[in-house]
Amino acid sequence: MLQNQLPHNHGQKIEEKFDHMPSLEQFQVVSEVFKTINDINRLRIFWILCHCEECVINISALVNMSSPAVSHHLKQLKASKLITSRRIGKEVYYKAADSNLVNHLHTIIEELVEVSCPSN
Repeated sequence: MLQNQLPHNHGQKIEEKFDHMPSLEQFQVVSEVFKTINDINRLRIFWILCHCEECVINISALVNMSSPAVSHHLKQLKASKLITSRRIGKEVYYKAADSNLVNHLHTIIEELVEVSCPSN
């Protein structure tokens, strides 16, 4: 709810819209998600892991980056709970987390690519 009276009344009844405005804390959570994927390489890695489960070596080859650089991005994605990992022997496999947040985020990325980069 809007706590202060607006200086100008433009007849929009905007106060009613603010009854449904997310809290500052909710905006902060969303902002943190966007900060995590606000890197082209991390975004590419996340997109790949939404489509398959892979190890660091293969991800490195797919994005043409060194394994340490990929590992750095994977650490950030994992800390944000956007991806998960599992170990089989010495190999660690990564994939997108199975959550509503990740599913929605993947859909949003796919739609933004379609809108921003339409095929002719």
